[in-house]
Amino acid sequence: MPFKFESLNCLADADVTTVFDIARKTIDMQIDALKSMRNRLDDNFRKAVDIILDSKGRLVVMGMGKSGIIGRKIAATLASTGTPSFFVHPGEAFHGDLGMILPDDVVLMISTSGETEEIIRLLPFMEHQDNVVIAMTGKIPSTLSRHADAVLDVSVEREACKNNLAPTSSTTATLVMGDALASVLAELKDFQPDDFARFHPGGSLGRKLLTRVCDVMHRENLPVCNAGDSFTTVVQTMTRGRLGLALVMENESFCGIITDGDLRRALDRGGDFMALQACGFMTGNPKTARPEERFSDAEERMRAMKINSLVVLDEHNRIQGVLQIYDLKPGTPAL
Repeated sequence: MPFKFESLNCLADADVTTVFDIARKTIDMQIDALKSMRNRLDDNFRKAVDIILDSKGRLVVMGMGKSGIIGRKIAATLASTGTPSFFVHPGEAFHGDLGMILPDDVVLMISTSGETEEIIRLLPFMEHQDNVVIAMTGKIPSTLSRHADAVLDVSVEREACKNNLAPTSSTTATLVMGDALASVLAELKDFQPDDFARFHPGGSLGRKLLTRVCDVMHRENLPVCNAGDSFTTVVQTMTRGRLGLALVMENESFCGIITDGDLRRALDRGGDFMALQACGFMTGNPKTARPEERFSDAEERMRAMKINSLVVLDEHNRIQGVLQIYDLKPGTPAL
């Protein structure tokens, strides 16, 4: 019989209650499975950590079906947190991809049953090449656990699905065990945010930690005026520059900045503001940044001081550009 979908809005109150009861029961069962797994952690976990830390090679993750999907995520998490790791599909491995596995590599083999054919038939190769094997399995004893150097127990009492068939609690347990392994390894390796950012240059953290002021500052056609320029000239310079400011120079030396706020304050004074020269209403000694400074540090200072712009100067106090607080937009790559 085909599955019939009904909108939640069309369900009776009793049916809606059932929907949430099933959802909560599913979540509770997986929470219980994780608590049970936590309580079963033993010396095998420490042994697996030691094996990976002592390895001169990479960590190769293998698994079939849903275990393979979880394995790919585990490998990605390990790789991004300082443990060189990649996933190899067991079926493809049996048809040539075993060449990707070197003798110094540690192999993490995932099988809920511990008897997955595609996994088991690779064990002779691992033994022949002297690869250290870590098993992540829900069945102890099993063929896989008997041939492994360390065994991580991810067994669950039952799956969360109604028929105890679809991998649910078991895949959650496997995923969390992988996260636990990655977290321990990252901490023991003193893996820092800067390290994470280097592996994620396209992500928000990478952009935040790797992007320098010089990567995003405005450096072309900067709005520059002279200290003796008239009020009208300053306004024209700011309009052309489209940065809401003008940089004031005197004898080829940077001496101040004029912002929209400076213009408003000059107008509020009254009198003949049109007779003012740039040096008469500029802000002297403005806040500055260095080109090599992290954008995130400069941004933090701007927010703390409640200003929108910093003048970027080199070590000789020569103008290199202008940095504005909204220069790093979402999606901007770290250079």
